[in-house]
Amino acid sequence: MERYTPIFVDISGKSCYVVGGGRVAERKIKGLLHAEAQIKVISPEVTPTLQQLHHDSRIQWLARSYRNGDLRGAFLVYAATDHSEVNTAVVQEAEDAGILVNDAISSEQSNFITPSVVRRGRLSIAISTAGAGPVAAAEIRATLEQQFGDEYETYIEFLYQMRMEVKARISSPGVRGKLLRRLTEMNVLEDIRTGQFEWWTEEQIGDWISHNQEDV
Repeated sequence: MERYTPIFVDISGKSCYVVGGGRVAERKIKGLLHAEAQIKVISPEVTPTLQQLHHDSRIQWLARSYRNGDLRGAFLVYAATDHSEVNTAVVQEAEDAGILVNDAISSEQSNFITPSVVRRGRLSIAISTAGAGPVAAAEIRATLEQQFGDEYETYIEFLYQMRMEVKARISSPGVRGKLLRRLTEMNVLEDIRTGQFEWWTEEQIGDWISHNQEDV
């Protein structure tokens, strides 16, 4: 049984190559765009959406078939053609060069897989069945999308901003941790759900930190 270590990788500004230009490649590229990667597509043809992205200078498109050596300089690669022999060649070159590679046809050839993801602002929930059940992963994602609604985007952003303020004002890591735990014990999430939440002012933040710091 394949085992994968769940990690979140910062690929912002990094060179990510996609070999293939069909619908599967398009889905992979949309995820890479969300992560602000530098994207290079290698394929004789691409979908209209990818053509537009190239026209808008959001991706680079090398309009020809893959050749050995094309992956030089890549940080991460998707082999996303309809031809298993091409994907296998891409995987082989990537592995020889120590590059992270995903074969869209065969997870067995991949050294990483792309999970199904629920996104709510800074919150990302990744679901994977290690390639065993993509349909099941999609069903689980749909359930989580219901459970973690749009209110979590505001809630996590609030926690992030408070964390930055606490870090800036409190030097003790122990006190910081206790204050941040107290934030999660409040009814902020419920207030957001019921429309009663208002962003705190600088004065309110300072008062809250001062008051709660006295008790830790």
